[in-house]
Amino acid sequence: MKLQQTIKQSKPFRNLYHQTTVNLLFTGRWIFNLHNELFKTYGLTMQQYNILRILKGQNKKPSTIKLIHERMLDKMSDTSRIVEGLRKKGYLIRELNANNRRQVDILITQKGLDILNTIEEEGSETMDNFLSGLNLVETEQLNILLDKLRD
Repeated sequence: MKLQQTIKQSKPFRNLYHQTTVNLLFTGRWIFNLHNELFKTYGLTMQQYNILRILKGQNKKPSTIKLIHERMLDKMSDTSRIVEGLRKKGYLIRELNANNRRQVDILITQKGLDILNTIEEEGSETMDNFLSGLNLVETEQLNILLDKLRD
């Protein structure tokens, strides 16, 4: 469905750049909401899932709040609060760094790895289907264009 119909806009956009910007914002939020609904079925938010993926990618090396925050997709997130919520669920542990008492090391637990594996097994097809309106060539082109836009 065309953007103007979806958002029920009667006036034309200022120009094609304006339309594209609104379309990117709308579509990004649409994808975000679809993912959030999926993660909600596992008792997680998108930000919590993102943090668990970051910790898994550390391959058992400890992380800090600063490192996690730098790698998060949503830089506006309250990383410390989200990490604490995940700790309470048993998905990660926080411990003082042996060499620097002011630093807290964060590690994913087996329970955290298990929930990620479950989501990957049960939810990956759903996540992939969010872009099913595009073929592989179009998906590759979209990635190239999005990367170019951010350069």
